[in-house]
Amino acid sequence: MSLIILGVLLWSTAHLFKRLAPDARRALQDKMGNASKALFAVALAASVVLMVVGYKGNTAPILYVAPDWAVHVNNTLMLIAIALFGVGNSQSHLRGAIRHPMLIGFLLWTIAHLLVNGDLASIVLFGGLGVWALAAIVLINRQDTGYVRWTGGTLKGDLRLGLIALVLYGVATAIHWWLGVRPFPMVG
Repeated sequence: MSLIILGVLLWSTAHLFKRLAPDARRALQDKMGNASKALFAVALAASVVLMVVGYKGNTAPILYVAPDWAVHVNNTLMLIAIALFGVGNSQSHLRGAIRHPMLIGFLLWTIAHLLVNGDLASIVLFGGLGVWALAAIVLINRQDTGYVRWTGGTLKGDLRLGLIALVLYGVATAIHWWLGVRPFPMVG
């Protein structure tokens, strides 16, 4: 469990450092140049390794068992989350409607996983990452008051976003299947 907690804390710190300590981040950038970005990339990679290793080896107690219908809600939320990950780089109408599509998608990802994973390790991992996503949204909104909503969007962009989301959802499902997690309970 301690590896999961350490990983979540490292992930959160690396992502929020610029928002929580902007002067220190600027000083680091001035001193190290682009190498400072590599430092944060290494910290983020290490955080993912810590979370994966900690989660994979966990023997945490199960605190709740999800009802059968939660799997279907999870799958629906995951498709929406995957689509939201791509909204910021899309030419879809949705891009102008949502300020933080990737963070909201990430938050939906954590909620979807909390719905179907009732063990303590999952609650710490997905709950901790969900708290980070919420904190990031709040901090960005407080600090970036000059936000200008994107205007544009085409039907072609909407369709492209939807198709890419479906393909990536299929890939994510295949990876879960390969790892031994069955996202669709009625299938083998």
